[in-house]
Amino acid sequence: MVADEQDATPSEDDDPWTLPDTSRKPVPDMVADRVLELVRAGVIPPGDRLPTEPELARRFRVARSSVRSGLQRLQAQGVVEVERGRGWFVSASSSRDAAELMQERMASRDFDIRDVMEVRIALEGAAAGLAATRASGGQRDDILKLSKIDQATDPNDSAALLAADEEFHGAVIEAAGNEYLKALYEMVTPLVADWRQRSFTSAHVHDRSALDHMQIAVQIRRQDENGARLAMSGHLLGLYTGVARARGAEPGSDDRPIAGLSSYVDVGDDPMYEDDSTAG
Repeated sequence: MVADEQDATPSEDDDPWTLPDTSRKPVPDMVADRVLELVRAGVIPPGDRLPTEPELARRFRVARSSVRSGLQRLQAQGVVEVERGRGWFVSASSSRDAAELMQERMASRDFDIRDVMEVRIALEGAAAGLAATRASGGQRDDILKLSKIDQATDPNDSAALLAADEEFHGAVIEAAGNEYLKALYEMVTPLVADWRQRSFTSAHVHDRSALDHMQIAVQIRRQDENGARLAMSGHLLGLYTGVARARGAEPGSDDRPIAGLSSYVDVGDDPMYEDDSTAG
């Protein structure tokens, strides 16, 4: 909560620097939201320096650490930047959407498809687990219906297969109920679009993918978080393995080990803990 260092809190209409006293968000998030509003409203134009952290803490009536954390959130979005010894400044590109800026930065770099796929596995595995615990009954039904539509899609129609695949995965992401994860997913998927389309090379590949989708849908419908996470990760690992092997066969490619999915740990003869009863 906002610190009550003064007896009266001015209303937002009276003072644009006042934080809402009804929000349940963490204080750093409220600070970030309000500074972003002031930037977008033109109160603090691009290139201008923000008040010092102590001054912002006084205006917002919060701890300085909360101000710094809030500004660091905006720095990650490209809204503000810090200059050592001078303070915080509004970025020249602050008026642009953070997702747009991130997409531009990603598009300007030639990422190895294996790196992108590894990130996709992490994102979508987490999304499936979240969907299993958060999805509404209607969302669970929709995911199951989409998996059945995927099964019925003509395996010779690559465009239809890609559309069905994207719709299924998009529904799982939506059901996860995490807007930041969704934004990251939307940045990653364009980087793997070509590989996704080329992956549907045969009826066998289509059948395997459709079966995987059904498994994911069933685990989400059962609200089995671990089952959904593993089903999604295992599904994507199939595509990742093919990508990694193809890339590894290219001239000059590095021979990084391919990631796998296993919960088995071989501890050999090493004890997992030390028996205190035999100590000293």
